[in-house]
Amino acid sequence: MSPYAHAQNKHMRIVLGVCGSVAAYKACGLVSTLVQRGDEVEVILTADAQRFVAPLSFAALTRRPVASDLWDQQVALQHIDLVRRADLLVIAPATAHMIAKLALGLADDLLSTAALAATIPMVLAPAMNSAMYEHPATQAHLATLRGRGVRIVEPGSGFLAEREQGVGRLAEQADIIQMIDAALQPVPTTRLSRVLITAGPTREPLDPVRFISNAATGETGIALARVAKERGAHVRLLLGPTSLPVPAGIDVVRVTTAAQMWDAALSAVEFAPELVVATAAVADHRPREISAHKLKKGRDSFDLVEFVPTEDIVLGLRQALPDAFVVGFAAETEEHQIHATRKLVAKNLDAIVVNDVRDGRGFGPVVNHAVVHFADGASVDFGPLPKMTFAQRFLDVLEEHI
Repeated sequence: MSPYAHAQNKHMRIVLGVCGSVAAYKACGLVSTLVQRGDEVEVILTADAQRFVAPLSFAALTRRPVASDLWDQQVALQHIDLVRRADLLVIAPATAHMIAKLALGLADDLLSTAALAATIPMVLAPAMNSAMYEHPATQAHLATLRGRGVRIVEPGSGFLAEREQGVGRLAEQADIIQMIDAALQPVPTTRLSRVLITAGPTREPLDPVRFISNAATGETGIALARVAKERGAHVRLLLGPTSLPVPAGIDVVRVTTAAQMWDAALSAVEFAPELVVATAAVADHRPREISAHKLKKGRDSFDLVEFVPTEDIVLGLRQALPDAFVVGFAAETEEHQIHATRKLVAKNLDAIVVNDVRDGRGFGPVVNHAVVHFADGASVDFGPLPKMTFAQRFLDVLEEHI
């Protein structure tokens, strides 16, 4: 059996949108594989996509005319007709411009109008330069689309068209097809009814305008919250300062300082979570006193700032919730396993996830390399993965282990 054969032996009717990306040529291979396994595919090419690949290529593969013109007088209302007779809308590659249009509900060509009219499941496979993919606007648009139920096939990392290394490569065909098949399947359910997650950084003020913080964005914690919510858990998210949006349906408690997160964590004990995942990058120290006025440079003001330890939130949760499965996170730059294991034992955790954060790795919308160590000695190396993919696989592993 082909590795791409349908697990459910059901042929699908797919509308495939192709945008103007260097990766547009890879859509031909995707179409060929889908057709070979029996799917019916209709292709929509944007005007920019036709600068990279000709309509004739897709017409030959699908044995169907290629749609591209919203104002084609030969086919009335085809943007409606295309998606109404399909099971699934796939856009691969999806450019930053198309992602923005879909998130904002803009519709000025055949593909964007068809997407806006679609009531069927949608799969997007982004492809672009890493700077464009990691830009806060693109990440916000992707988060908006995920919140509406759009499935995103996270891009890969490697050599880009600009002769650079980074995240933004169109996902491998096998990953796109896996997501296509999953889009019409029921979302996995969890046996966990209540999940508590901490995420994001904290900010410890020095004076009215300055604070001490770190590079954490909360993306991993938000991804875990999203996946747990989709699987049916009641999720409470204690979230430090971040510009990232949070999906609807998640109980969010926003905090700024470590003390505020400590108070929120103690209040969450009544929530009685069965699983606690502490991804937050909480400051280890804070100023003993906050200056009432802006500290001036050129004086000894900063030399006189005295620091005191902040509350140990994950340890406090462990002690307050003896029956919960508690997972900590460790961001390390050296001797990763040694430091992570020491933290695992000292805080009496059930598991700990260690990330290598040298040179800014692990922060923001990047491919993350995480390893989880369990208290019973087991460990799982997830390898380099986009954070949403990691969240899905991590929760799978936790479910099995719990």
